[in-house]
Amino acid sequence: MLHWPNFSIDTCKRWVKTVALALLLFTLSLSFSAVSHAKRPSSSMPAGNAITDGRALLRFALPIDNQTVRELQISLEDIGNHIRSKRWGPISSDVSKASRILNLRESDLLESIPDTKKPEAETLVAAVKNGIAQLEKAVEAKDKEKVIDLKATILGSVGEIEELMVTKFPFEVPVKYANLPQLKGRATVAVQTEKGEITVVVDGYSAPVTAGNFVDLVDRGFYDGLPFIRSEESYVLQTGDPEGKEEGFIDPATGKYRNVPLEVLVRDEKEPIYGITLEDAGRYRDEPVLPFSAFGTVAMARTETDPDSASSQFFFFLFEPELTPAGLNLLDGRYAVFGYMIEGKEVLEQLKQGDKIVSAKVVKGIENLVRPQV
Repeated sequence: MLHWPNFSIDTCKRWVKTVALALLLFTLSLSFSAVSHAKRPSSSMPAGNAITDGRALLRFALPIDNQTVRELQISLEDIGNHIRSKRWGPISSDVSKASRILNLRESDLLESIPDTKKPEAETLVAAVKNGIAQLEKAVEAKDKEKVIDLKATILGSVGEIEELMVTKFPFEVPVKYANLPQLKGRATVAVQTEKGEITVVVDGYSAPVTAGNFVDLVDRGFYDGLPFIRSEESYVLQTGDPEGKEEGFIDPATGKYRNVPLEVLVRDEKEPIYGITLEDAGRYRDEPVLPFSAFGTVAMARTETDPDSASSQFFFFLFEPELTPAGLNLLDGRYAVFGYMIEGKEVLEQLKQGDKIVSAKVVKGIENLVRPQV
């Protein structure tokens, strides 16, 4: 098991209430630094509040360059900023904007879709139009729960349209990592635990080596039966330490310990940065495409001193806004995020140290896994 320094959540919460945010973040940086063993289009993300929904982050992370579909998505995502306070005026404006985009700019939306996939895209567009018509009625009736459900369904279809726009893998992974599995796309993993099931979407477009390593290990059955080895309320839940003296994966084909490099794709760049934290690179203002801003962010654990020491141990980030405000999280750029939990929040909230993974299976996207040639 890999070791972490002691850290008191209660103490930190008291700090939050008594010191300025800058001092809090500096203090947290000292404690969060040891999550250890035991250019894309600038319009791809909206300005404003940090996004805390894993599904939305995955949509924005897709390597596409269609301004129309992004505007459609942003108008619908923005509903979430207003629904809790029942700000029906702004919600109505968002829905009206989405409706105008679909009615006036459908051809622009479809121009990025390959001809072979256009019939599928047109079916999805029709579904979105129908959903927005229902959404308009729900907003008029001020039916909060229905608005929330319709928004999620419509954005699911928008995400599928965006996925159809991705026609090829967006960059070449450095040759030095050709000995490691790579995920050239996305995969969905169902993690069955003793408390229930968690569904994770793994993003190879943003972290192909990290995601490829994880999907390869899942497909091997590596995580089946392994316990969660560390649980910190409102911070992390960690697993992936195999039985025996090793703290990571030994590749049976080579007999060697598999090391995975730190891999971080920065917003507005075309390929990831490898082997160095953004902090050490002096890139303090850069924002990762996959940030630590959602409950259930999935990232690799590593030793504190070596950015390229990840292997099999990973952790779920248990987002706590009071401690780690979205958009100001000092874990960003220090650890390789490779996906998000999209279902099973209530299960993840219950899991503790000692609970076990019953099984982990790739339920979608295994065809995107490219294993190295031996």
